[in-house]
Amino acid sequence: MPKAYWLSSYRSVSNPDALAAYAKLAGPAITAGGGRFLARGLPAQVYEAGLQQRTVLIEFDSVAQAQATHDSPAYQEALAALAGGAERDLRIVEGV
Repeated sequence: MPKAYWLSSYRSVSNPDALAAYAKLAGPAITAGGGRFLARGLPAQVYEAGLQQRTVLIEFDSVAQAQATHDSPAYQEALAALAGGAERDLRIVEGV
C-alpha cells in the first residue's frame, strides 16, 4: 500500500494566536494518528510560480490513515481553535 502525504500551504495568517492554539493541538493529534512530520516552515528556495508560504509535509502509512486523522475529534478540535486565523490549502496525496 502506498504511503500518503499531507501537504499544507499557508497563504496568509491573520491571527497568530489562533495559529499557535491550533499548532498546540494539531501536532499531538497528527502524531497520534500515525503522522510523521517531514518538513515545516518557509521554503528555502522557490521557483517558477512558487510563493514564499509556510508549508508543512506529513507522511502517513496510507491515504485512509491520513483521512482518519483529519476527521478525528482531536484534529477537529485543533481546526476549531484555528477558527479562520489562517487561510490554508491542505491536500492529501498518495505516494508513488
